[in-house]
Amino acid sequence: LGEFRIRDLNDEINKLLREKGHWEYRIKELGGPDYARIGPKMLDHEGKEVPGNRGYKYFGAAKDLPGVRELFEKEPLPPPRKTRAELMKDIDAEYYGYRDEDDGILEPLEQEHEKKVIAEAVEKWKMEREARLARGEEEEEENIYAVHEEESDEEGGKEREGEDGQQKFIAHVPVPTQQEIEEALVRRKKMELLQKYASETLLAQSEEAKTLLGL
Repeated sequence: LGEFRIRDLNDEINKLLREKGHWEYRIKELGGPDYARIGPKMLDHEGKEVPGNRGYKYFGAAKDLPGVRELFEKEPLPPPRKTRAELMKDIDAEYYGYRDEDDGILEPLEQEHEKKVIAEAVEKWKMEREARLARGEEEEEENIYAVHEEESDEEGGKEREGEDGQQKFIAHVPVPTQQEIEEALVRRKKMELLQKYASETLLAQSEEAKTLLGL
């Protein structure tokens, strides 16, 4: 019949359906039966209504007209959302970036960038040094081993200088002497020999003798 003829016929059918609905409503007002409720639904079953189209139905070939077929195509359902437990299953060390170096690409790039940054820093330091020397400024090397007053112990220790004027280091923790270290080694060796060769009875007698002698 052609697209336009099919559209005209479909419009005519919908017009007759609306007229039929008006008569059914008028019959009910006059006290007659409610055909909208008890009447046959043959036409309603044959027609297909687009959602939100206010009752307009498409019949037969009208449902396959261009622009109409797309209206009846259902949109695909969205993929189901994963639960928190399912999402946590995919999280591993690689998710946090701990395996970025395993691909063999990132580490060489970082090493190359590190060399470049170091070279730039050294070049900048050399230029600043040459500029100071050109101005006649004497370069003073910082003594990283120097002990300042604020770094001395809490008992008020001060920096000490030897006879030759050189700076001496201040120990902030007790350092044992060579004699104390030798005595500790001898005591440890004696204990190892006693534990190896002496019986429990001899050890008990030895402890008793020390107690009597007051040692």
